[in-house]
Amino acid sequence: MDVEDLHRLVLKSLDDDQAVDVVSIPLAGKSNIADHMVIASGRSSRQVASMAAKVADRIKDSVGRTPRIEGLPAADWVLIDADDVIIHLFRPEVRTFYNLERMWAFGDSDRTAAAGG
Repeated sequence: MDVEDLHRLVLKSLDDDQAVDVVSIPLAGKSNIADHMVIASGRSSRQVASMAAKVADRIKDSVGRTPRIEGLPAADWVLIDADDVIIHLFRPEVRTFYNLERMWAFGDSDRTAAAGG
């Protein structure tokens, strides 16, 4: 599975699980940590935890490796590191506080505006 297939898998998983305000930020050429960063919200900690577990399972089933997950017990902000795709799942208040879209936009005002920033 190549990077773009993995990216599509993540976006489809989040869509299937009714993630809110999904934003994908291309990082290729901007950072060497990943090619894509996906940021999304869940309506509650329970939904965030469920989305995180499901996307991790789908990645494992498709790619054959388990992504690294941080923040699952509280599920206010869950980070899923799938190597070429980094996924941040938030409760809405926590997402607003950290405002990762603005930090990673690198001056891309269209991307920031689309993300509500």
